[in-house]
Amino acid sequence: MARSAAELHETAVRLANQGRHSAATRHLLTAQELTEDPGLRARILGTLGYIRARTGDPEGGERLCREAMALPGIDSRTYALLSGQLGALAEQAGRYDDSEKWLTRGIDALAEDTEERANLLVNRSLVNMRRLRLSAASEDASAASRIFASIGSPIDEAQSQHNEGYLALLAGDLVTAMRVMSGARSTLAEQSPVLAAMCDMDRAEVLRDAGQVREAERLLAHAAGVFGRQRMPQSRAEAEFHLARSLLAHDPVGARPIARHAARRFRGLGSASWALRADAVRMRAELSAGQVLRSGRRVGATGPVPSRSEIEETARGLARVGFAGEAAALRFTHEVWSARHGAVQDMRARPVRLADGAPMEARTLAHQARATRAERRGRLAQARRFAAAGLDELAEWLSDFGSLDLQTSAVMQGNGLLGVGLAAAVRSGRPEAVFEWSERARHMSAQVLPLRPPPDPQLAEDLSELRMLRADGGDWQSQPRARELRERIRDRQWSTTGGAALQNRVGLDDLREALDEETAVLSFVFSGDSLHVLVTRRSDVALVDVAEWPRVRDALPGLRSDLDMAASVRGRMGEIVRRSLDDRLAALSAVLIDPVLARHAAQRCVITVPGVLSGIPWSMLPGLRGSAVTLAGSASRWIHQRGQETRLETAAFVAGPRVSRAQEEIAAASVTWRSPVIPDPATVDVVTDLSSSVDVLHVAAHGRHSADTPMLSGLDLTDGTLFGYDIDRMAKVPSLVVLSACEAGRSSVRWGEEAIGMTRAWLHAGTRCVIAAPVVVADDDACELLAAMHEGLAAGEEPAVALAAASARTGIVAPFQAHGSGF
Repeated sequence: MARSAAELHETAVRLANQGRHSAATRHLLTAQELTEDPGLRARILGTLGYIRARTGDPEGGERLCREAMALPGIDSRTYALLSGQLGALAEQAGRYDDSEKWLTRGIDALAEDTEERANLLVNRSLVNMRRLRLSAASEDASAASRIFASIGSPIDEAQSQHNEGYLALLAGDLVTAMRVMSGARSTLAEQSPVLAAMCDMDRAEVLRDAGQVREAERLLAHAAGVFGRQRMPQSRAEAEFHLARSLLAHDPVGARPIARHAARRFRGLGSASWALRADAVRMRAELSAGQVLRSGRRVGATGPVPSRSEIEETARGLARVGFAGEAAALRFTHEVWSARHGAVQDMRARPVRLADGAPMEARTLAHQARATRAERRGRLAQARRFAAAGLDELAEWLSDFGSLDLQTSAVMQGNGLLGVGLAAAVRSGRPEAVFEWSERARHMSAQVLPLRPPPDPQLAEDLSELRMLRADGGDWQSQPRARELRERIRDRQWSTTGGAALQNRVGLDDLREALDEETAVLSFVFSGDSLHVLVTRRSDVALVDVAEWPRVRDALPGLRSDLDMAASVRGRMGEIVRRSLDDRLAALSAVLIDPVLARHAAQRCVITVPGVLSGIPWSMLPGLRGSAVTLAGSASRWIHQRGQETRLETAAFVAGPRVSRAQEEIAAASVTWRSPVIPDPATVDVVTDLSSSVDVLHVAAHGRHSADTPMLSGLDLTDGTLFGYDIDRMAKVPSLVVLSACEAGRSSVRWGEEAIGMTRAWLHAGTRCVIAAPVVVADDDACELLAAMHEGLAAGEEPAVALAAASARTGIVAPFQAHGSGF
């Protein structure tokens, strides 16, 4: 039976909303031939205009809408719909005043709470979002959600709720934004790839602001591909814009061409405001020359540096169309570049001002501009004050983030401030200043003590399914279902793990008072161009310049492969590898440790390190052999945990599958303990429950580190992998955890000072000390060394002391080291 023109139009609208524009157009052209009704013909023209605009011809789309409005005999509902269509097209072009005018006309023309009125409210909410009028936007979004719920339109309701999540993002509430957007996506993604891609594009903005830029960039690259295949150039260019903006944080050289291409695409579509936004990202990439990356290397020139007049013209244009925050970020980026390159002569003429309500990115850049100016003028104390003010503001924002995943990545926002503050502190030569800034860098992501999350059956179920997928092998994380579960698990952890309290930083005098005569704290400080170590003892403090820092930087890339090979290769080749490793370790020790301890000897060392030194097995360096060494997240955290000393009385020992000497290891290690617990079978749930009731947990199992998703690093047990996320399921964690597992001590360095992995997950949850190795360890060495260590532990020795003594007794030098409060 042939369908009517009205039915064809209704189907076309649904297809257009799903991004199936060719099919929608065919339905509309057929419907146009079947009706003479002026209202329906006008609505058909309006929908054709919408499709034309979405597929690259916004002027043609607006022309069709105006033709429709000029048809004689259209009713008020049709007039309202066309007004809304013109408002949406004006919003796309960045003409926000025009857009609000047309949308308000349409809303006023519809007296009842209908689906059409709700759609117009959604669009007006989007316009006010663009202009950061968040209160007005929130009112419209909430009203639209209520209407959609009342008329039974779940898909539209989900779209409106997604917009409410975006409002939370603009207000800086990342946890709420991700929770609301993820809930809406579960409904919208089922409708079409286009709707899924639109959801992912906005969720990528949340991930970017949270510092999880690589995942954001994967989502954006996929979304751009979807929009390209569906011939949606505006949406594709928007995805490219957000991709370039994310790359600014870690790859400004790669950001520049993407932003430039997006700007060209926007201009071809007549989207002037979007083109300005892309221009600003391109300019910020060009101003990144001299910026220090996580590797310790500086960004080279990315292209011609824009002039001040170009910067001002673009910034004024952005502010004019409602993007004051992006205008401020561009201006402040230029101020930082100018100061970094010595253009300080006219600084008094250009005060750094910031509007109330500016986004966190602009706020931190404003503080960084002030601090960099002061540092370049030699006003080092003032530079530190400006940088500290910005970090304090950031810390307040981070104070509600109990999730380890979120804490360690969101610190990205303060990278520039930390760099300026550290540089100013080192230039001052004052130990108090250097220690303060070393602790600011180390302690920022450790200062929020998390609440233990409540039991979560859905989290347990999702992790169980993820274990089954991992057990299948192959590239399991790339499977669509694995990605879905991973995102849902992360989102739940963000929203269910709150902050219990803030742990304050300690001062240098507090640290010295806490030390005895046999203990030294070595605080390594990387300031962008140089590496220093602050040596703190009870009797004295010294700041030592690591003059051969480039030699250290060049030795680090091959260290991990040497360690892995030395543990796994035997025979003549093994001897060659071990000699190479010994030479590399001796070279690192000669630069980092020997000159320091030759003048400041100590039997026990607390070491804190920046991200550029991550992965060094400190206990293997010749200069530290025989000493008790603990690798602390921060000196402040070490002192606070020392005040919570706990006797180690109960111990549990777990053997994972396919480890040749696991049973022998736990038998030898457990014999020194009274009533040791050895579960059989050692399943994930059994170990999770057991961890809440013992002081010591020793796991001899294969471990795997996931660089892309560190909280999915894990330990292989009888029924699958115990992930980092599983630690949140434990009501209480052991005081000491021993991970006799390859790679279990490895971490992914995210933003200069922050590292995350299995070891850090235990420490964040409250474990005082973790004994683990960052690389492969030979089974024979692990078995003998750790069994000897347990003799000391059972006799009352502190973990780092027991480990050092075991190494001395057995003669085994292995990459196991104490993390946290090892003594």
